[in-house]
Amino acid sequence: MRKVIALLACACLGLLLPAPASAAGRAPAGWAASAGRAPVGWAATGTGTTGGAGGTTWTVHTRAELKEALANGGDPTAPKVIRVVGAVNGHEADDGSLLGEQDYAPGYDLARYLSCFGEDGSTWSDTRYDYCKQQRALRQTGSNKEKAQIQLTVPSNTTLVGVGGDARLLGVFLTVNTGTNIIVRNLRLEAPVDHFTSWSPDDGTQGSWNARFDAMTVITGKNIWVDHCTFTDGRFPDREAPLGFHGKHVQRHDGLLDIEDGSDFVTVSDSRFADHDKALLIGSGDGRGDRDRGHLKVTFVRNLFTDIVQRGPRVRFGQVHVVNNVYRGRAADTLYALGVGVESSIYSERNVFTYPKGSPALAIAAYGGAHVRDTGSWFNGRPARLNTVANGLGLSTEVGWDPADAYAYRPLTSRSAVEHYVLTHAGTGRQYG
Repeated sequence: MRKVIALLACACLGLLLPAPASAAGRAPAGWAASAGRAPVGWAATGTGTTGGAGGTTWTVHTRAELKEALANGGDPTAPKVIRVVGAVNGHEADDGSLLGEQDYAPGYDLARYLSCFGEDGSTWSDTRYDYCKQQRALRQTGSNKEKAQIQLTVPSNTTLVGVGGDARLLGVFLTVNTGTNIIVRNLRLEAPVDHFTSWSPDDGTQGSWNARFDAMTVITGKNIWVDHCTFTDGRFPDREAPLGFHGKHVQRHDGLLDIEDGSDFVTVSDSRFADHDKALLIGSGDGRGDRDRGHLKVTFVRNLFTDIVQRGPRVRFGQVHVVNNVYRGRAADTLYALGVGVESSIYSERNVFTYPKGSPALAIAAYGGAHVRDTGSWFNGRPARLNTVANGLGLSTEVGWDPADAYAYRPLTSRSAVEHYVLTHAGTGRQYG
């Protein structure tokens, strides 16, 4: 670990981290020194979001170094800026070796696990084969060991930022757990592969896979800013996974970014979400109103969604502002973009949806909610008229709140301006606007 203790030159560093300097003092390619930039949306409200401004600076290259930096010398909640250089692999052991399925659960075998549900996957039996009870136990213990290895928790008052255009977290389960005032920026997050994903025969009409790990999860976090990041399945897309029941691929990934359990004042800006099924989930569950009601205030602004099947985002309970985002994909592979869940209030504004041969119905799906409103969005180059779509689903366009009453912002107002900005600026290694 190379640890450098320094007071950051600008008091507003947490609002926008200046370009990390190279050895010659120059900013790496893809960065702009925009130190005055602040979060737009809910993360700017309340106490604001400044991350680790004014604290210790760490530079990390490995999982062990990142874990040490997060602990911050025994004072994890003190302000700190952690600069990630290159690739950090969540499966990297302390000796530098990479751990895999058999390291976590020697003897576990996916094919044997599947066989214990029978040919149609309808019912598990410990006695179907003599190895079934063992496989069940191995799956459970292996999953817990994998979680203990790949989960890294970001504490309060932290800026976690990638240096240059190739900073990556590979297979890391990045979590915020009751943390506040956190910035995550300029990182490519490759969603973890769950080696021990579980099959649930009673989930849906034909059963469903339930992977355990997200690329990032925010649990009871407040004042969180995720900016200029890229979320993807990366090297391990589910379309290349083994086949499971009903001729479908085993699903080894959960979400890209989930925000749950009373989290609040979150902004996700200028980021990319690509090539994934269940992208963004806001809210813990339909029955978790005791934790989530009155919270989950989240802004998604100027993000790019490419080939996302669903959840862009799906929302329960929250007041969520979705503004100036670009959605692109194949209509045949897309279920929906905005999922209106229980007691949610979604304010959609000037988003661009491009799904060749698709209809505006792909933009909205009803999942037990009642309120969604759109202003000025476009679908395949034309006005989307999403309020008409919402009314056709039995949804009200009276959402009970206006983002302009909560925070100051100025949306881009033309389709070409939204597309140009998002395609130019969203994701890691991009120029800040």
